[in-house]
Amino acid sequence: MQDSIGIPACFTSGEKITDDPGAVTRSGQSVFMSVYRTKLADQSRLITITWCKNLLLHGLSVSVEGPEGETQYTCKVELKPWYFWRKQGSRRFIVDGKAVDIFWDLKAAKFNGETEPSSEYYVAVVCDEEVVLLLGDLKKDAYRRTGCRPALIDPILVSKKEHIFGKKKFSTRAKFHEKGRWHEISIECKNKGNGGSIISNGDSVNGVQPEMEIRIDGHLVIHVKHLQWKFRGNESIHLNKMRVEVYWDVHDWLFSPGLKHALFIFKPILPSTSLSSLSPLSSSSTSTSTSTPLSAQTGSSGSVEGFNVGGSSEFCLFLYAWKVE
Repeated sequence: MQDSIGIPACFTSGEKITDDPGAVTRSGQSVFMSVYRTKLADQSRLITITWCKNLLLHGLSVSVEGPEGETQYTCKVELKPWYFWRKQGSRRFIVDGKAVDIFWDLKAAKFNGETEPSSEYYVAVVCDEEVVLLLGDLKKDAYRRTGCRPALIDPILVSKKEHIFGKKKFSTRAKFHEKGRWHEISIECKNKGNGGSIISNGDSVNGVQPEMEIRIDGHLVIHVKHLQWKFRGNESIHLNKMRVEVYWDVHDWLFSPGLKHALFIFKPILPSTSLSSLSPLSSSSTSTSTSTPLSAQTGSSGSVEGFNVGGSSEFCLFLYAWKVE
C-alpha cells in the first residue's frame, strides 16, 4: 500500500513531521487527526487538529493550511505530566499577514484512556476577532478567555484519521457526522477452519481461509470471505437512514512482511427519502477486488485513488489498522 499518511511528531520539539508510516509503530504512539474546513484570513482553509499519545505523554498539534494547500503554520503542545503550565496557554502566528491565535485549556481534560479528550477542555482558533474553530465542551470558558465572538460561518468537518492497534481485532468509537451519535466500530480478521495460519503470500495453510468481519454497535454489517482474493473492495451499509460506503485495503496484512497497516475508509452519504424503508442496520454488498491500492489523500470532492467515493457528504473516516504480532 503506497500512501502518504503524514504522521506528525507531537512529542519532541526538535522532531520534524514525517511521512514514514513506520514511525507510528516504532514510537508506539497513537494518532487521531481531525481536519476542518473554515474561513480564515479571508480564505477557505483547512485546519488539522492532531492528538498523539504514547506511554509518557499526550501531544496536541494545530496546523493551518497556507498558500497552495501547503501546511505552513503549526502549533505543537506537549502535555507531559510534570509540565502543568503547558496544559493551558496560547500561541500566535501570522497567516497571509493576519494574526491567528491558538488558545487551549487542558488542565482538567478527561481522556478516559483515549487519544482525544472527551470532556473538560477547549481548543480555540481565533482570527479577525472571531473564533473560527472551537473544540471541547468548555465553550463559555473559551469565549471568555479569547474575548471574541463566534464566527458567522460554521466550520465543516472534512475527515478524521485514526491509527488503531491489535492482533486480530481492532476497535474504535466514531461519529459519521458532527451532530450524530457515537458508534462502536470493530474490525476482526479471523481464519475459517481448524487451526492453521495465513502464510506471507496470502495462501491458506491446512485448508484455513482468512475472513474479515466489520461490526457497528455489535451488528455484523460486512463479512468478507476468501479475504486473500478480496483484499481490496467496498460495500454499502445502511445505518438508520444513512448510507455509508465502506472501503478496505488489507493487502499488506496478507502479502507484506513486517509491521504493516490496513486502511479502512467510511464515507457517509446524506439521507434521502429512498432510505426511509430500510432497517436500522443492513448491508448491500458491492464487494470488489482490485489491484489499485487505496490512497489516504482526498480532495474536497471526496475522490480516492482507485475508488469513486463521491457523494453529498464531504466527510470521510480513515482507520489505519496496525497488526501487532
